[in-house]
Order: sequence, then C-alpha cells, then structure tokens
Amino acid sequence: MRYLASIAVASILWGSSALAENSPGVTATEIKVGGTFPFSGPVSSVGTVGKGLLAYVSYLNDKGGLGGRKINYIALDDAYSPPKAVEQIRRLVESDEVAFLFGQLGTPSTAATARYLAARKVPSIAILSGADAFAQFRDYPYITTALPSFDTEGRIYAKYLKKTLPPTAKIALLYQNDDLGKGYLNAFKSVFGEQFSQRVVLAMYELSEPTVESDIVSFKSAGAEALFIAGTGKFAAQAIRRSNEIGWKPLTIINFPSGSTAGTIVPAGVNNAIGVVTGTFSKDPNDPKWNDDPDMANYRAILVKYLPGADIADTGYLIGYREGMLLEQLLRQCGEDLSRENILKQARNFKDLVLPTVLPGIKINTNETNSKAWTQLQLQRWTGSTWELFGDVLDGASD
Repeated sequence: MRYLASIAVASILWGSSALAENSPGVTATEIKVGGTFPFSGPVSSVGTVGKGLLAYVSYLNDKGGLGGRKINYIALDDAYSPPKAVEQIRRLVESDEVAFLFGQLGTPSTAATARYLAARKVPSIAILSGADAFAQFRDYPYITTALPSFDTEGRIYAKYLKKTLPPTAKIALLYQNDDLGKGYLNAFKSVFGEQFSQRVVLAMYELSEPTVESDIVSFKSAGAEALFIAGTGKFAAQAIRRSNEIGWKPLTIINFPSGSTAGTIVPAGVNNAIGVVTGTFSKDPNDPKWNDDPDMANYRAILVKYLPGADIADTGYLIGYREGMLLEQLLRQCGEDLSRENILKQARNFKDLVLPTVLPGIKINTNETNSKAWTQLQLQRWTGSTWELFGDVLDGASD
C-alpha cells in the first residue's frame, strides 16, 4: 500500500511539474494573470481602467471562475514610468510567475517591457495602447492590442473627410509631436497620397507648450474647411474654444483619446463644441439612450457591487470592465490548454466576437496577421447635451 501510495504521489508530483513547465501560473484551482496600470503619477486618472478590470474579474470569481479555476489577477502600479514598468513586469514574471500579461496600459510601459517579455516568451494580450507598431506581428509576435490604433482611427477620419468635403477643400491637421500625433499624421498621408501636400495644412505642438491657440488662427487664415485634432483632451478643448472665439466654423473631428465629454467637451464649452465629431465603438454609460439597455444595466450593477462609490461617468471603468469580458472569452477559448502558446494562438483567433456594451454592428476579428481587437468605429456628433450616432460602422482596414 505504501508503495502504491508513493507511486500515486510521484505521479501527482510529476504531473504538477509538467503542468508548471508547460503552463506557468496555472494550477487545478487558479490561473495567475498580471498587468500594470498608472494607479499613481501624472496620468493616474486612467488607472480607473485597471480598477474596472479587477471588478469584472471579482464578478467572475464570485460565480466560480472559469473551468473550476479562479482568476488571480495581479495588478501593479507603474506610475506611467517606463523604469517602474520594467521593475513591475519583472516581478510579475519572475516572482509572481503569472501565466501571461493582460491589459497592460500605456505606450511607454509597453515599449519598455516588450523586448524582455519576448525573450521570456510571455504573451502580453490586449494591451491598451494605440501605437500601431505593437500590432505588427513580425516585430511584436507576443503582443495583441485592445484599443483602436492611431493608424486605424486616422484612416477612418481621413476617408470620411475625403468623402464628405469638396475635392479641393483644405483640411487643417493639428498633431501632437509624439507617437500618438504622428500615427494619425501617417494615416492621413496614406489615405490622401499625392493629394496630401495640396489638401492638408499642418501644425505641430509639444506637450510642454501652454497653448495651441495661434495655430487655430493660422488655420483660419489658410482657409481650411475642416479641422482634425490628433492630440490629447487639453489641447483639443483649447482648439475648439479658440475656433469659436474667432468665428471659424470648420468641420471639426477629435480623436478617440480626446473624445471624453468631461475631459474635452466641458472644458471647451458644451455649446462651443456643437457639431464636433469623433469615433467610438462603445455605448456611453452617461447617455440616456442606453438607460434601459440590459448590458449597461449589468455593468452598472457590477460597478456598484465591486467598486462602490465609483463615478459611472468615468468611461475608464467601462474600458477595464470590457477588458475583463475579453479575458473571459480568451480563457473560454483556451479550455484546458492554458499553455502560453495556446493563449497567444487564441488571442489571434477571435471570430465575429460581440462584447456586451459595444455598439451594434461592431465585432472583434483577429487572426494570424491581425493582432488588433478593434478595427471598426462609428462616428458620433456632439449636439450640445449628448453624442448622436450617425452613419454606418466604418472599418479602417477597408477601402
């Protein structure tokens, strides 16, 4: 009996060893997943994304987890600092021994840690960065993305303007001098091709500059009929407000990162911003049109239970919540094969996936050559009190 027991124990230990070797961070009762977020530092306001993700994971675990396993999600603060991100990612991989990274937020932190993760063959799934470079499989084979890339979004706006405006109308493009601004700039160059230099009037600004108001005056003098602002909320608000002050009424588009009512529209002046256009793939928790929507009702209920006191108007929570749903789908597709190889394979194998709280008609399709979760947007226009959706769902990858 003792001999048989020894064999049984040895078999269990061998099986556990094999499991640990092929699927780090996985046991019969849990799977460890990690991510870093700016819970402190200069952009701590977007740390709500991490909190929303944690809320959804808690909801899943209270329902019993997935496949009998609870998700042990370890969220660490990187303060939006690349050196801190490197430190925290190394801790997650080497000390906490997570199975994979999910939802890592920020272009700087991703850029600082991508090479290390690739060397360790640790997938970083559904990162929250719009930098198109991370969606290039050849250069970043262990990364997939979960924000519309600057390239995808820029192509959608450029195509819309090309279709909407007269063929000789000039377009003013105000862009931030970093990867964000240059991503949109390159998308416009790609869409307009040889016409770019004749059609597009450019102005660039640094994040350290106090204002972009003089650029707006120059755009008006150039006779531009449209304005696209490829930057962050502070400068988008300045541009919208200044346009109104000088009586310039171009067709104005702001990018997705600036598409916040609280962060851009209110500082610009809700009446000044009437007619401003942006793209989105998400239902707005602040919009009365979704008050009776069951998906949004479930979101509010989960937020109340797991993040009591959280501001429902902060869409960062919703982004994180939806990341949690994407994590759930990924693990369901993996089944019992939770090896890093299969996790990465399934992250590039979403087929017509529709997530609750996403606008009708928008789906996730990833494959071996497309690492982007979101390639579609619908345009919406500010009415003075709310956003009004218009037109069809647009795809940055289509002609």
